Amino acid sequence: MRSYRWNSIRTHTAQMTETEDVMYAEPVRVLVVDDEPAICRALTIALTRAGFEVVAAQSGDAALSVLSSQHVDVMVIDLRIPDTRGDVVFELAAATQPHLRHQTLFMTGDISERAYKLILSCKCPSIRKPFELKELIGAVETLVPHRGRARDARGQSA
Repeated sequence: MRSYRWNSIRTHTAQMTETEDVMYAEPVRVLVVDDEPAICRALTIALTRAGFEVVAAQSGDAALSVLSSQHVDVMVIDLRIPDTRGDVVFELAAATQPHLRHQTLFMTGDISERAYKLILSCKCPSIRKPFELKELIGAVETLVPHRGRARDARGQSA
């Protein structure tokens, strides 16, 4: 189990460092959206090992189906998805689950000005492909909602 202490809270993210044994009252559910099966598989494995509950979708339509039937805490989404662009999925996701407006991470290999502007307009953090899994996990951890967390191993509130 990973351990964290909240250092500081910024506008809509928080930075954490490993120090205390803290468990979330409920597992944090992450929706990974990428049309590349290998990326979905790798992120599912890495995020699960980091203690997250992961749901993967390989299309915009599949992601929207998940979002209409399940609560997710954080969304990690590729900007370039063949059936529906990531920024469009993001807007639809935020309409049904408003917290995702501040708890979404874009990932992309597109370095064009258009891609930059699309992500900037969503006001979400992004990570450029290729990336280290450790870097992505750290970015997801900063988006974890600050909500009811269980007591740590010493019985202290987190």
